[in-house]
Amino acid sequence: MGLISTIREDIQAVFDRDPAARTTVEVVLAYPGLHAIWWHRAAHWLWMRELKLLGRMVSELSRFLTGIEIHPGAKIGRRFFIDHGMGVVIGETAEIGDDVLLYQGVTLGGTSLRKEKRHPTIEDHVMISAGAAVIGPVTIGHGSRIGAGAVVVSSAPPYSTIVGIPGKIVEGDRPQSDFADLDHARLPDPVARAMQNLVDKLNQLNIRMEEMEDRQNCLEDKVAPAAHLPNGASRES
Repeated sequence: MGLISTIREDIQAVFDRDPAARTTVEVVLAYPGLHAIWWHRAAHWLWMRELKLLGRMVSELSRFLTGIEIHPGAKIGRRFFIDHGMGVVIGETAEIGDDVLLYQGVTLGGTSLRKEKRHPTIEDHVMISAGAAVIGPVTIGHGSRIGAGAVVVSSAPPYSTIVGIPGKIVEGDRPQSDFADLDHARLPDPVARAMQNLVDKLNQLNIRMEEMEDRQNCLEDKVAPAAHLPNGASRES
C-alpha cells in the first residue's frame, strides 16, 4: 500500500475502535498510539535497510514523545491501534497481525537471552486489555481476547479468551464478532467458575445422599414389622 493509503487506514482504525474519537484533526494531533505506530513505521523502514542505529534513535524519540516503546525490529500489520498507550512495550522479534488492538500497559516481552525468536506472535483481530503481558515466543490465535492484567506464557488457539496469572484459556474455538464487546469487566472469571462447579457438585452429592437415606429408611420400615413377629410365624398366618 502507498503511504497515504496506510495513513488513512491508521486513522480510520482509531474511529473504528475508540468511541471517544470525534474528528480527524483531533485523532491526528492528540492520539499518542497513532503517533507511535507512525514513528515505528519509519524506524522499521530504517531497520530493514541496515540503518539500525538510526532506527533505534527514531524509536527512542518515539518513546520519549509517546510513552510507548516499540523496537524497530518488530513486525506490525495493518490497522494496528494502541488505545491510550502509556507503558506499552513491544520487543524486537514480536510479530503483530492486522486489526490488532492493544490498551495501555501491555507488554509483548521475551524470555531468552539468545538472538532468536523470543517475543510473541499476535495473529489478526486480537484484543489485549490493559496491563496484560504476553511473554516468550508464543502464538495468540486469530480473534482472541486477553483480559486485563493477565500474564500469558503459552500459546492459545483461535478465538480464545484468556484471563488470570498465569493466563488460562476459559473459552476457545468459538468465532466472535471482532471487537464487538470491549467491556473488559465482563470477561469470564476462571476461579469463580471453578468454585461454582464445586458448589454444583456438592449440591448433586447432597441430593444423592438424601435419596440414599430415603431408600434406607424405606427398607428399615419394611424390615421392622417382620422383626416383631413370633418365632416361626409368618406374615400370611
